[in-house]
Amino acid sequence: MARKERQPLPSCMQPGRMEAGCDEAGRGCLAGPVVAAAVILPDGFSHPWLNDSKQLSESRREQMRLVVLENALAWGLGICSAEEIDRHNILNASIMAMHRALDALSVRPGAIVVDGNRFKPYGDIPATTVVKGDGRYANIAAASILAKTERDHIMTALAARYAGYGWDLNKGYPTAAHRAAIARLGACPEHRRSFRLLPAPEFDF
Repeated sequence: MARKERQPLPSCMQPGRMEAGCDEAGRGCLAGPVVAAAVILPDGFSHPWLNDSKQLSESRREQMRLVVLENALAWGLGICSAEEIDRHNILNASIMAMHRALDALSVRPGAIVVDGNRFKPYGDIPATTVVKGDGRYANIAAASILAKTERDHIMTALAARYAGYGWDLNKGYPTAAHRAAIARLGACPEHRRSFRLLPAPEFDF
């Protein structure tokens, strides 16, 4: 039986409203910032490869990053550092990063759609949360791609400054190799001290 091709995602939830899609990358990492993006796409814009960034290979994400930057009506990035994550907690820092991304837009959106189920009001602009929205609407998918690629670039640069943690490969996620490096080298300034960096010790009684 022939495999059914995936239909392109609709450009947004509410056409005609200059709707900004928002998403973040790096919530589950042990190190580095959380990065968010906001993207306004032209109504009706579609691309067969535009999808949740987690569903794309690294090379495809980089290709789609350029497609988004070339076609978006407006886009913005927002970052919250590891220190801010420790100070405000990861949920609040993720929302702060999304607000900063919206601040960076060159035009004021008429509506906002956010991947997930948690958000805080952004001025008086109506906002809607959408669980798994990065696989449902192209503007959220585009935001997920910009956030993910930007964060990956940041972590690759930090890997050169803090050698030994393998951030060029694991991007700060809690892989076994990353945790082994923390156990061997200790934590560095880019690690999130409010996270459990190492597994809880096991005790034999």
